[in-house]
Amino acid sequence: MKRRNFVGKVALGTMSGIIGTEIVFGSSLPLDYMPLALQDNDPYKMFAKDKEMVVLNDKPWNIEAKAHFLDDRITPNKSMFIRNNGLIPENIDAQNWTLTIDGESVKQKKTYTLAALKSKFKIYTYQLTLECGGNGRNEFDPPAKGNQWTIGAISCANWTGIRLRDLLEDVGVKQDAVYIGYHAQDLHLTRDPNKEPISRGVPMKKALMDETILAFQMNGRDIPLAHGYPLRLVAGGWPASVSGKWINRISIRNKEHDGEKMTGSSYRVPKNPVAPGEEVKDSEMVIIESMPVKSLITYPKSGALLESGTTLKIRGHAWAGELEVSKVMYSIDFGATWNSCSLEKPINRLAWQHFSTGIQFPKKGYYEVWAKAIDSNGMAQPMLVPGWNPKGYLNNACHRIAVKVV
Repeated sequence: MKRRNFVGKVALGTMSGIIGTEIVFGSSLPLDYMPLALQDNDPYKMFAKDKEMVVLNDKPWNIEAKAHFLDDRITPNKSMFIRNNGLIPENIDAQNWTLTIDGESVKQKKTYTLAALKSKFKIYTYQLTLECGGNGRNEFDPPAKGNQWTIGAISCANWTGIRLRDLLEDVGVKQDAVYIGYHAQDLHLTRDPNKEPISRGVPMKKALMDETILAFQMNGRDIPLAHGYPLRLVAGGWPASVSGKWINRISIRNKEHDGEKMTGSSYRVPKNPVAPGEEVKDSEMVIIESMPVKSLITYPKSGALLESGTTLKIRGHAWAGELEVSKVMYSIDFGATWNSCSLEKPINRLAWQHFSTGIQFPKKGYYEVWAKAIDSNGMAQPMLVPGWNPKGYLNNACHRIAVKVV
C-alpha cells in the first residue's frame, strides 16, 4: 500500500489540529486514509464542542450555543459558535505561514512570517465580543434566508496578538487609504481555487483602533483550527464576519473593499424601514458596522422551577458594539414594569459586561424574566423583534426565560 509523508487531501498537521494531539507515526499513514478519530462525523468531537451546542449546517459548518451554555465570563472553545462560509483549510503549515500586505494604498508590498509577527511587534491581549450579524435570524417573520441562528452566535474570548495598526505603520500606508480587506486560506464550497468563500474588511478608522488585532492565541493557547488557526483578524463589536479566519493576506484599499460578501445584500440592512417581506434594492442598503445593544440571560436556563418564597438569582452578559452598556433591567410582567440589575464595567473596551440580580415573585405560577440592556447613547433593546430586513440581521430583541414558581 502506498504511503505518504505530508502531502495529501488533508494535511497531517490539519488532522492533528482537529484531533487535538499529535498523530504518532502520522508520516506512515496510507494514501487517502482517514484516521478513525475523524471517520465519525461527530461535530462535537471534531471541534471539541459540547453536546449543548446546536449544529445548524455542516456544509459549511455553522454551530451555535444555547443561552445557558454561555454562562462563562470568558467564552471557552467548547461553547464558542462557529460561522463558516467555506471549507476549513486542509493544508496548514504554521511554521511556514506568511502574511502579505498589499493593495492600491500600500507604500510597498511586504510579507511577514508568523514568527516575525510574534517577535517584531508588541503583543496585546483583549477580551473581545464577536457576534454573527445574523444572530437571532430565526425570529423574523416572514423568515429570512440563511442559517436560522437563535441566540447562541455570540462569544467573548481572550484574544492575543498584535495590533493591526502597528503592522500597517510598519509596512506604510498611503494617504488615500479607505478600507482594508482580508484574504484567507479557507476553501470555496466548490473547491474552485479561484473563488474566495468570503473576503470582507473594515474602514481604516476601525482598522487602526487599539483593539483591532491579528490574533494567534485564543484564551492563552493557539487558536483552535475552527476559529482561524494560525492567524485571525479580530475586530470586536462589529459583525463577526469582518474578523476573518486563516488570514494570509490583507489588502489596503483606496476604496470600499469589494471582496466576496462585501457587495450586494451581504451584511447589509435597508437605509430606511421597510415592510416585512418587501424587496429592497441593493442601492438602498447600507453595510452593518457597530452591532446593536443586546443582552443574554445565561443563568438559570429557561424552564427553571422555583419554590414559592425563594429568591431567583439570575445572571448574564450585555454588550453594545462599539459602545458601552450603561444599564441592564429586568421585567417579570412582560415589560409593564422594569427593575435594575447590578452591572459590571467591561474589562476592556469591546468586551461584554456581566449583570446579575435577585428576583422575588409575588405568588405561584408561570412567569417570564425579560432582560433589557441600554447603551451609553441611551438606546435600549426593543421588547420584540426590531425592523424586518431581507437577510435577517441585527435582531436584538429582549432575551427572556420561562420560570415556574411552585
